[in-house]
Formats: sequence, C-alpha cells, structure tokens
Amino acid sequence: MLSLNEIKLGALIKINGEPYIVIRADHHKMGRGGAVLKTKLKNLITGNVIEKTFQGNEKAEEATTQEKLAQYLYQDENEAYFMDNETYDQFTISVEQLGDITKWIKDGTDVKVMYFDNKPVSVKLPVKLELKVTSAPPGVKGNSAGNVNKIVTLETGVEIPAPMFVNEGDTVRINTETGEYVERV
Repeated sequence: MLSLNEIKLGALIKINGEPYIVIRADHHKMGRGGAVLKTKLKNLITGNVIEKTFQGNEKAEEATTQEKLAQYLYQDENEAYFMDNETYDQFTISVEQLGDITKWIKDGTDVKVMYFDNKPVSVKLPVKLELKVTSAPPGVKGNSAGNVNKIVTLETGVEIPAPMFVNEGDTVRINTETGEYVERV
C-alpha cells in the first residue's frame, strides 16, 4: 500500500482492480485539517483519465506490472500487432489504447510492453528513434539567417519542423516524448 507521500508522478496504482498511472499529483496541506492529495490518473487499459482526491491517511494499492521486450510488427485500423522477443508469441493492443505513439513507431522497432495480470496494457517507446525523411521541401536561398525550420514528412507519415539543411532521404533522430527533431544522423 502506498501512502500519500509515495503517490507521485509516474507511480502505478490499482483502483477497482485496474492499473492507473499518476500523471499529476498536487499535495495540499490545510491549516488545521489533514493533508490532501489531488491527482490525475490515466487508466493503462482504457486510456481514460480521471481525477481522484486522497485524504489524510488514505492509502492506495500499488499495481504490479512486468515489462518485456517485444517487436512492433504492423497495425491495421483497430489493432497494433507485436511479437514477444523471448517466446515469439504474437499479440495485439488496440490502436486507441496506444494513443499517439503509433505515429512514431515503424515496423521492426523494439519496444517495452507493460503487462498487468499477464495481459499487455501499454507500450513504452525508446526516448529517441531514428526515422527516414520521405519528403522535404527545398531550402529557400537567402532564408538561412537565424533558427529557420521547414516542415518535413517522416517515413511513418508524421510531419515535424526540422532545420533547413535536412533533405529528403536523410535519417533524423526524433525525441518521442516531445515530438521534436534532435539531430541528423
């Protein structure tokens, strides 16, 4: 059981038998009253976000999860397909459950899959991924003073701002947490 002080950003807790990750935690101390912890929690199975307030000496049950390496294979309209790197078993996770990470992931990428009750519930991408630029407009001559960016399209179909010197066919490193260009490889 986790006390109010242990319920922090990134902590995994169980509410009504389902795992939640803490995405915001604000600790408030009332004058004569006890401490209050206002949290925003994301359900790892459904992706729903809820707000919950913990009072005084209230505790939360810690969710036990395991992480395993898996390889992303492909996705269709509703499901993303993965293969466990140890057992070679294939499994799916709904695209809705994965959220925005599907725009960064390409076939053959190794990812960490979080399991709850032996069921895959979420995927964690590497912080930095290398993707090929499939479309980049040419740089305009004379438009190179200062920090000038142009919109380029990556092999996964996502568009990002990148420096003027990035060309079609280049490989770039992307920060998957912020969605920003890091460097040309």
